[in-house]
Amino acid sequence: MFIDSTKIHIRAGHGGRGCSSFYRDKYIREGVPDGGAGGKGADVVIRADRNLYSLLDFKYNRDFRAQDGAHGSGNRKKGKDGADLIIRVPVGTTVKDLGTGCILRDLDKDKEEFVICRGGKGGRGNTFHHEATDGIAGEEKDILFDLKVLADVGVVGFPNAGKSTLISSITNAHPRIAAYPFTTKEPVLGVVRDNEKSFVIADIPGLIEGSSFGKGLGDKFLRHIERTKILLHMIDMGGFEGRDPLKDYRTINAELKNYSKAVGAKKQLIVANKMDIETAKLNLKKFKKAVRKRVFAISALNKDGLEALIEGIKKSL
Repeated sequence: MFIDSTKIHIRAGHGGRGCSSFYRDKYIREGVPDGGAGGKGADVVIRADRNLYSLLDFKYNRDFRAQDGAHGSGNRKKGKDGADLIIRVPVGTTVKDLGTGCILRDLDKDKEEFVICRGGKGGRGNTFHHEATDGIAGEEKDILFDLKVLADVGVVGFPNAGKSTLISSITNAHPRIAAYPFTTKEPVLGVVRDNEKSFVIADIPGLIEGSSFGKGLGDKFLRHIERTKILLHMIDMGGFEGRDPLKDYRTINAELKNYSKAVGAKKQLIVANKMDIETAKLNLKKFKKAVRKRVFAISALNKDGLEALIEGIKKSL
């Protein structure tokens, strides 16, 4: 299951209580103050981890509490500080404070981290004739994690254009593939490994007309191509179920522009898929005449034309 947005509550550790203690022996009747200070409460740290892919870990666990500092004790013994709580999230996660509405950090690098809630200071012991005090409460926040996948290449197109077949043919990913639309319902990441240059490619669920306005959950899918460097615009050149390749191409481009100017302006490689179908050659000839751009003709199913496509992606990157 792919989870790309979730709310959680976090609380840093409370400072430990200072100790009120007096040392006495047979020579000291009144007693000498010797209470130790309380330990500091633990901080809460958010850290990006490239080994995580989804926010699924937060689906059922949404309340995080860091360790409190230990209380002080006699003989001037300071309480132990709480161990910091590290919350790991996928690279590409935006952290937002729901209380203020501010975005605190955009974690787009592996191992990037920051302290989101600081632990409370430990209370003072009664050493040096001070009065012992309680520890200070740690900070707490309601926050939103918002994940946008981090990939070099995003594959866009209508449902059943062959995007998942391409991903499974050139990467180590194994998306679900079937002969009906909307088989892919969440982004799938794969790595194209090459001696010269490896890159990450994302299979974005199929888009339809009106996706930029939320139709078919399209706005939730489009957000995942905001961070990609280039787009592979995949077109069913075989005309599945009487589709018009040129109309599909223009419709998807219109949805990209409606969603965001930045997304609409991303560099595209046009990929004509299903060239193994009899009608594809004639459709491709008409398409090239109208578009007048370079088109990579492939058959993802038969793995034809994939080497030239990969070389084109590497040059574009």
